Amino acid sequence: MLDVTLCGTGGTTPRIDRHLSSAYLRFDGHGLLIDCGEGTQIAVKKAGMSLGKIGTILLTHFHGDHVAGLPGLLLTMGNEGRKEKVTIAGPKGVAEIVKALTVCAQELPFSIECVPMADFDTLTYKDFSVTAFEVYHTCPCLGYDIRISRAGRFDPDKAKANGIPVKLWKTLQQGIPVDGFTPDMVMGESRRGLHVTYATDTRPTDMIATMATDADLLITEAMFGEEKKENRAKETCHMTLPEACGIAKEAMPKRLWLTHYSPSMPEPELYAETLEKLWPGGKLGYDGMTETLRFEE
Repeated sequence: MLDVTLCGTGGTTPRIDRHLSSAYLRFDGHGLLIDCGEGTQIAVKKAGMSLGKIGTILLTHFHGDHVAGLPGLLLTMGNEGRKEKVTIAGPKGVAEIVKALTVCAQELPFSIECVPMADFDTLTYKDFSVTAFEVYHTCPCLGYDIRISRAGRFDPDKAKANGIPVKLWKTLQQGIPVDGFTPDMVMGESRRGLHVTYATDTRPTDMIATMATDADLLITEAMFGEEKKENRAKETCHMTLPEACGIAKEAMPKRLWLTHYSPSMPEPELYAETLEKLWPGGKLGYDGMTETLRFEE
């Protein structure tokens, strides 16, 4: 299962009732944070998530409302006892940006690995992967596609046919090769995993819909609620709520969450009826909104 939390749903500048845009994904003990604007560490704590479990930070781009919270967050993670390496990925230049931001956070008890990402670059972990894709903003900006794999079921008949001793079955089921035998010799075909696509600070692009096709969850921006704000959205390279729903109609995700609201949109819930008409079941995100995505049986 995968826990997904919107820690902050604001864009540009924070509001008293809304932190800047950030999302926290937790899977099998690994915390993955997307963006880190001012106040993100407070938003994470308010949402009840652990700072110390964050092993990967994905930066969509380097505007202040997405990166300014990084020094404080890293310092607090260190103060709370994290010693394992933290990976920070983002567009080209991420190492220089992180170095500049962390001038005031030099004595960290963990190392930082900065990974520049370009179109379709992928970070691969044991059970999940993160693929970057370019979106369209006023500066280089990335969306992220997170895929959690799921192994097939244990197949005792396959294990017997391959002549594998029963005493090795459990080890192989855990994905550990042993005595010349490999896990695929006892497991059936892989099953559908989980799929989350995140794209914010962007105009609508075909690639967002392509990456989010049949996703379990698409998280994307609705900087402006009204269709009449489309010209303003074009000027700032953002999206309106109707444009976000247009992407969902192409991608057909199982769930749609909207986030990254303009400070000029103090009450996103006023657009609930519009959202329901355009994409029934879609959700207007709010700080702390959480859902656990589970594997299909």
